[in-house]
Amino acid sequence: MLIVLAVGLSSCSSAAAPVATAIPIPPTAPPAATVLPPLPTAQPFALTSPAFEADALIPARYSCHGDNLSPPLAWSAPPSGTQGMVLVMDDPDAVKVVGSVWDHWLLFNLPANVLSVAEGVPQKAELPDGSRQGQNSSRGIGYGGPCPPSGQNHGYRFTIYAVDTVLALKSGATKAEILHAIDGHILAQAQLVGRYASP
Repeated sequence: MLIVLAVGLSSCSSAAAPVATAIPIPPTAPPAATVLPPLPTAQPFALTSPAFEADALIPARYSCHGDNLSPPLAWSAPPSGTQGMVLVMDDPDAVKVVGSVWDHWLLFNLPANVLSVAEGVPQKAELPDGSRQGQNSSRGIGYGGPCPPSGQNHGYRFTIYAVDTVLALKSGATKAEILHAIDGHILAQAQLVGRYASP
């Protein structure tokens, strides 16, 4: 009886105890990526005219053979920090005729909130909005229309500059003086080229 009991106790003590099995924890899904709305794209600074398309012919009414009126122009909103606008019209094709670029129109200190000029800007030294006109290559104040030699077709550049300063220049300033004054102050610029063929 004692032997049997011992064996029985031995058998009971050697039974394997159940081992707890770890239950795997499902992985936590990563948080959904935050999608930010796209940043607004700045509109390019552009210069246009309702009177003619880029690289197209400028109507004769804006030339010396017509009414010699300055054409209407419009430009997009300038960058933040703009204090004034400067407009230059010149003829680089005049180099082959007179040996230099011919300046047709210089307009500076246009208010930053002005986004266009109407047709026929008066040939006055200072305009009601406070802007001033420079001296063109004909030594006149204000606009002088396209007037290439007979039979020639020239390209005329209209360039608008947005600048972070008001120019301390008097009316009648030359293009060289104006460009020197805006050096280092240009925030944006745009150009429109029109052509004119002299009869």
